[in-house]
Amino acid sequence: MGARRTTTARPPVIGFGMSTGRACVTTVPAGHEIVIPPGGCTGWHYHRVRLEAVVLAGTLTRILHDLTVEVHRPGTAFVEPAGIGHIHLGHNLGTEPVVLHVTPRLPEGTPFSIPTPAPSGATPEVCRQHPH
Repeated sequence: MGARRTTTARPPVIGFGMSTGRACVTTVPAGHEIVIPPGGCTGWHYHRVRLEAVVLAGTLTRILHDLTVEVHRPGTAFVEPAGIGHIHLGHNLGTEPVVLHVTPRLPEGTPFSIPTPAPSGATPEVCRQHPH
């Protein structure tokens, strides 16, 4: 796949409480940092468990199992449901790396994603590096 994954442990973040206006400490959950270089593609895959992701940088274009397209810009979050019924790919069509913070609920040593063939109707142009 065209992405790099590292495990991250995030330090507490100092912020302000919405209702009180007072400083508070929020802990960002530990997870994985995924980096997709410009022009990079993850290839078609699915996950064993539900994943929650936040786009930290760049713009991620996701092609879902039904060939719908979702575009996620920095600061946006999305959920990837579990199972082979939810195959998808991530593509970086921009000029800067896409950086994602992904919080999976996986036992240590469990593969992060499972590669799979493209869904019916997908064309090689969707992700040139990973045609069906």
